[in-house]
Amino acid sequence: MFDIKSLLTRTVEKELLDVDDYIFIPERYDLEVDDGILTCVLNSDGRVDIFFQKHGITDVRSAARKHAYTGFDRELNLGIYDDVIEDLIKDVNKILEGKSRFFKQERELPATPALGLQSYADSDHH
Repeated sequence: MFDIKSLLTRTVEKELLDVDDYIFIPERYDLEVDDGILTCVLNSDGRVDIFFQKHGITDVRSAARKHAYTGFDRELNLGIYDDVIEDLIKDVNKILEGKSRFFKQERELPATPALGLQSYADSDHH
């Protein structure tokens, strides 16, 4: 026999679980980590952006919301995005440890005007 109640229950559950249709209240958390600033942002579409800024270098990672029915602060406290955060901090630190073969901080870089910015009045085309 056909059970209409279980069919309606499954239909309602399917509609409730369709996270793509939800709009989340944006949230932002900032904290100091490893001499830098870590910013975790929950966007209204459910995407999570994680920024890390240290000594003038900023990098960002995006992740899909992992547990949409759990509070964002709870997700962060449970360490759900820790792998993304660790990779982000490691990449920023790697950039900061790098050295150029061509540019040295003790050498002052001369500022020169950009090419092609000579004014029309200064040219020979009057």
